[in-house]
Amino acid sequence: MSATATDIRLKVSAAEWEARVNLAAAYRLIALYGWDDLVFTHVSARVPGPEHHFLINPYGMMFDEITASSLIKIDLHGNKVSDSPYDINPAGFTIHSCIHAARADVNCVLHIHSLNGVAVSAQVRGLLPISQQSLFVLASLGYHDYEGVALNTDEQPRLVRDLGGKTNLMLKNHGLLTVGASTADAFLSMYLFESACTIQVRALAGGGELTQIAAPLLQGIRAAAAQVTRGLGGALVWPGLLRKLDRRSPGYRE
Repeated sequence: MSATATDIRLKVSAAEWEARVNLAAAYRLIALYGWDDLVFTHVSARVPGPEHHFLINPYGMMFDEITASSLIKIDLHGNKVSDSPYDINPAGFTIHSCIHAARADVNCVLHIHSLNGVAVSAQVRGLLPISQQSLFVLASLGYHDYEGVALNTDEQPRLVRDLGGKTNLMLKNHGLLTVGASTADAFLSMYLFESACTIQVRALAGGGELTQIAAPLLQGIRAAAAQVTRGLGGALVWPGLLRKLDRRSPGYRE
């Protein structure tokens, strides 16, 4: 471990360091799966404790460069709590801070501009029930109308309203957003969300008539999904994803 990483690790709690490692891993996995948009999207994680701080990426650092020690700790007003030569993405603050403030059950907010996600977000009917993956998403999905680059704090109440108590939010003409009680949970939800969008883009590109899944099956999907994924939680797949990173993108733990 580098001297800088060791120094930061000694200054934070064990719980914060674990949150840092998992969030850095999420950024590396986003890059690995090709969901990154250079430096222009963001993932945040709540710092355990009473201070209402959360971690977010240093603006300008590529996602496959991010490490546990490089993450910036900020408060709900966007003030940096930890030292960093980097700024934060102002749009990232606008989106993430209001969700963290409104949802005590959410410890991670994950937002991407994946090509397939943006493509489906531009379609009038949104996500269609045409795949098993789509049913997992549709069981807890909201939509938010596009209001321009997310710099205006006036938009925050509508973001919170449209997400409600759901796990997935499609930002129309913009991209995808998921939340979770852990970084692992938010990542698994995004994996399913992006997979559903990719399947839809490919199915529509085929030009044939699509078979939609019957509504009664959608009604029972939440219980079935919970059984298959152990509560729609990421704990089942997260250790394996970390092992993959250790092989293919080591250094995120620094």
